[in-house]
Amino acid sequence: MNKPVAPSTTTATSPAVLSGAGDRIELMQTFVRIVEAGNLSAAASQLRTTQPTVSRRLQTLERSLGVRLLQRSTHAMRLTEDGQRCYERAKDLLASWAAFESDLRGAGDAPQGVLRVVVPHAIGQDRLIQPLADYLGRYPQMRVEWLLHDNSVLQDFIAGGVDCAVQVGEVTDPALVAIKLAEVPRIVVAAPSVLAGAALPEQAVDLAALPWLALKTFYQNQVVLQHRETGEVQRLTISPRMSTDNLYALRSAALQGMGVCIGSIWVLAEDLASGRLRHLAPQWHAAPLPVYLVYPYASFYPARLRRFADILREAVPKWLPGTGAQPVAKA
Repeated sequence: MNKPVAPSTTTATSPAVLSGAGDRIELMQTFVRIVEAGNLSAAASQLRTTQPTVSRRLQTLERSLGVRLLQRSTHAMRLTEDGQRCYERAKDLLASWAAFESDLRGAGDAPQGVLRVVVPHAIGQDRLIQPLADYLGRYPQMRVEWLLHDNSVLQDFIAGGVDCAVQVGEVTDPALVAIKLAEVPRIVVAAPSVLAGAALPEQAVDLAALPWLALKTFYQNQVVLQHRETGEVQRLTISPRMSTDNLYALRSAALQGMGVCIGSIWVLAEDLASGRLRHLAPQWHAAPLPVYLVYPYASFYPARLRRFADILREAVPKWLPGTGAQPVAKA
């Protein structure tokens, strides 16, 4: 008769075994967030906990694995060789676990948690509020951090704990998934006072002598206009009296008669209808600006992000008049 095998001392006392699977997943999530946030305090803020708690979780994970994952000094933090291997494996394990949970709960499972979204000031304050309300109304267990940011490119999603961003303008970062939602038409406008009683300019070249305002995110010292029917292109050198990175500030300056500007039709429509602004050289227009939903590549995308993308694809053409939905790239 075989004797029963006595349990090993290591198995009886190992923190990794004593910890539940949920505890170990939380430890790995915390470690990945520390690495991606760049420091413990930023990770704590993004995880909505305290720095001592994050530090304690890191120490627990290191003890359970029996390796040192991070080398920390007063001024810097870097991964050890074991830490780099752990980080890559932990990301894969967490993605697999998230996919496993999603599969078990079913495709119809409602998302929950926090979605962090970066949006440009103008459409983030105006056109996208209704789609945001639709999202929160449809998924009451969700919370959203709505972060206004006018830079045309958001450099670091992961370190900021951001899930996705709405970007106006072309996407050049190959590390990002970019789903084209629409294109925003742009026209040349000015307050009637800018014309000082002169006839409405009909040709692009007639605009060169007028005072200009610049939206520095997209044009500063030169504007490019195209004729709607012939396709002819005119390039005008300008010396702006005022430049800004905010579309609302540009509109306000135009309404004050400070100069001519190029703006998106959706933000100017009411002013044009009321006569507060005039459409100059109406046969000429600037290239439309594409609107994208962008987010980092990953092996698994959580339901909170997938559902938000679905709502934006449906809503953006409705809430940005003059735009049209484009074919959607599959993530």
